[in-house]
Amino acid sequence: MNAPATNTPTKPVPEGQYAQLPNGYRMHYLDEGSGPVVVFLHGSGSGACGYSNFKGNYKALVNAGYRVILPDLIGYGYSDKPDDIEYPLSLFIECVKQTLDVIGVQRCTLIGNSLGGAIAIGYALEHPQQIEKLVLMAPGGVEDQPDYFKMPAMAFMKEVFMSPEPVTAERLRYFMENALVHDKSHIDDELVAERHALMRLQNPQVVKTMSVPNMTAHLGQIRCPALGFWGINEKMMPETGILKLAKGIPNLRMITVPQCGHWVMVEHRDFFNRTVVDFLANG
Repeated sequence: MNAPATNTPTKPVPEGQYAQLPNGYRMHYLDEGSGPVVVFLHGSGSGACGYSNFKGNYKALVNAGYRVILPDLIGYGYSDKPDDIEYPLSLFIECVKQTLDVIGVQRCTLIGNSLGGAIAIGYALEHPQQIEKLVLMAPGGVEDQPDYFKMPAMAFMKEVFMSPEPVTAERLRYFMENALVHDKSHIDDELVAERHALMRLQNPQVVKTMSVPNMTAHLGQIRCPALGFWGINEKMMPETGILKLAKGIPNLRMITVPQCGHWVMVEHRDFFNRTVVDFLANG
């Protein structure tokens, strides 16, 4: 049920395979390496996709002996982007679960940033038997949704993504520099061009109707080993999430990262990769 696709020069990021899901949607994913399965779940926003968010990370896990899967979430990347539905967290979880079922993954570790972190938490609560470990980077799902949009960077993301006017590459760069990172040098021309091209494939429905519940009260049900990262200079997620995660998930170790914004896996790539590889091997 999964079909390969051929990358062409017109594609902004590599094209991998597609899974046709029982719910009728088609999900795009990259699948590299062999060994225990690790699934990366990207965040929301303008031009997000699995490869764009984690291109500096997934090869390190492949080289360490893992099979790595990078899906594009429903509404993003090369996956289907229906504009006539709403996008609750349950839909994201359903599409990830059906994708893994179609490609035969029975057990895995989930690594999620932002929205991807909320999906990882929700997935672990719904399907605990399938989850080996969790890695969470400033995840959503631990505050009431209006509180997220009180954060200036989140409010600007919604404004940019839902704007009726075309979003220029310059405006997208401004958002990325001021919302996602502490060190603006990590936002280079190649990344801006890549995400701007991906953004033009999207429609605003996914951000307009996205609904993520506050799962703080249920975190204690997650019993697997977990690792958390949180940038000290985070501008998108309320810092109250640090202690909610650290106190809520019984087997979670929280790492606060100085000189770091929302993208720890980008700004501190080598540290992130080393730490995750060690955690996967040793718990």
